[in-house]
Amino acid sequence: MRYFAQIMDAIRNHTGKETGRPNLQEADNERGEAMIKIYGMPTCPYCDYVHEQIKGREDEFRYINIGENIRNLAIFMKIRDNNPVFDHCKEVGDVGIPAFVFEDGRVSIDPADAGLIEYGKADACSVEDHKSGRKGC
Repeated sequence: MRYFAQIMDAIRNHTGKETGRPNLQEADNERGEAMIKIYGMPTCPYCDYVHEQIKGREDEFRYINIGENIRNLAIFMKIRDNNPVFDHCKEVGDVGIPAFVFEDGRVSIDPADAGLIEYGKADACSVEDHKSGRKGC
């Protein structure tokens, strides 16, 4: 019970409201960003593969680790809970990461929509590429 109270306090501190729902517009305005946001976690191989592709491209992409803190997780959950893009993910028990939020508010779970390569596709890294140090693997 104490853990739940700490989570709710963290969410309230972010939103300033008792609803427990993060205000996505306020979060965006705090940073003044205009770029593609990628929600993911370093323990997800699909996210890790995407994260490697955007290194050095911070002017185009912002990687948000949803496992880093409750604020990031709460923002992602609000997006996931309110967007039909994630319906199939929820049906099959997937988290739905990496997830991409574009400047116009559009949401996708397809890296190709952001001009990136999905893990496991023909252009993706193999185990041998990873071992040999191929860039982006």
